[in-house]
Formats: sequence, C-alpha cells, structure tokens
Amino acid sequence: MTQTLAGKIALVTGGSRGIGAATALELAAQGATVALSYAASEDRAKEVVTKIEAAGGTAAVFKADQAVESEVVALIAAVVDRFGRLDILVNNAGVFEAGAIDETVDTSRFERQVAINYQAVVAAIREASRVMGEGGRIITASSGLASRASWPGIADYAATKSAIEGYTRGAARDLGPKGITVNAIGTGSIDTEMNPSDGPLAEYQKAATALGRYGKPEEIAAVIAFVVSPAASFVTGAVIPVDGGYSA
Repeated sequence: MTQTLAGKIALVTGGSRGIGAATALELAAQGATVALSYAASEDRAKEVVTKIEAAGGTAAVFKADQAVESEVVALIAAVVDRFGRLDILVNNAGVFEAGAIDETVDTSRFERQVAINYQAVVAAIREASRVMGEGGRIITASSGLASRASWPGIADYAATKSAIEGYTRGAARDLGPKGITVNAIGTGSIDTEMNPSDGPLAEYQKAATALGRYGKPEEIAAVIAFVVSPAASFVTGAVIPVDGGYSA
C-alpha cells in the first residue's frame, strides 16, 4: 500500500482517545511520524504510541494542557525540536460543556471551553504557520453544531465551533501564499467517550442523520488523512461535513 504521508511530521492534539487516537493511528499507517499530545491520560497516549510502533511506525507523546496558551506554544516548539520540523497539524483536542444561557451562573466552564476549543486552536495555528513550509497542512475538528444548534443548552459550545470555522477561512487566506492549507471537519455524532452511542440523546442524534447511525472515529480519521495528503493540495478554507447526513 502506498503511504501518502511518508516522511511527514504530524501533530495530533488530544491524541490519547477517540477521534484523536484514530487519527494518530491512521496518519502513522499512511507513513507519517506522529506526535500526539495529552492533558491527563498519559497511559492511554502511550498505548497509542505502542500500537503505532508495533505496526512499524514512529510516534511520541507530549504533555500539554490546551487550556493554557503558553503550553500550546511550547508544544509546537517541542515537536519541532524533537523531529526537526512540522508538516501537519491536527487540532483535535476539545471539550463539550452544556448549559442553558439563562441558568448559567458559573462562567468558568464557558471560559475553559473558549480557551480549549478556540483560543488554543488559534495559538496552535499561529505557531505552526511560523514553522511550516510549502505543503503544510492544518486541519481542525469542528462540529455540525456550529451551524445547526439542534437542542437547548449548547449555545456556548456552538459559538466556539462557529468561531473556529470563521478563523479557519481567514487563516486559509493568510497562509495560502505560503502554500499552507487550512481546513476544518464538521463532525457529526461520533461514538466516543464524549458522546457515546448509548448516551441520553443518542436516539435523537441517530434519527437526525440521513444514515440513522453514529459515526466511528475511524471514519473521521480517514477524511482527515485525505485532507492532509498531497491529493488535497487544492482544498483550503473549507469546512467539510463528515456527519452521516446531519447537515443534509
């Protein structure tokens, strides 16, 4: 099998589980050397590295709290220091905090959500753009909820995802002259610990899709692997829905 990412250095934030872990494994299978970050789950991050190495790939873990901008900046520097450069950035780390706006008193959860889902992504894109060269790839995990708030209590989360989609389009314009593409994936309901397929809103979410089911992390990872590959060199500034027809 042709390894479309052979020789590339990729960073996947939040790579210890769910979509992040699946993406790290897929990029490694395509030949990339993979750095993956974690905030708390060191053991699980190392398990992903073990799987990559067992398959003949190369990977390493880096600790970084996405809620702290200085740690995001340091993460990019650490990856470049370790591997010499950075070719692919996958902004996967994110949090979901629900709560009706007229009932929210404690704003700390909102501030953390903004810090991780938006500010950390912006910081990572800024830093990566300084070290990437021609052919660089940046992709961020967004959500179908950015454009369609399907139930109450998700205004804060939806706002962070809408913001990062706008930033993605603007960054694509700024970085286009450098030959760096910037895109986002509008993920649908994916079976992860954050949103399990047997959760309280699972049946509603399944019914909201054209396919009538949850997606798998590997199905998101496959699209990310394409978008960061040479075959997608003319794709930039796009928000690509991978949502089973939720947005149809």
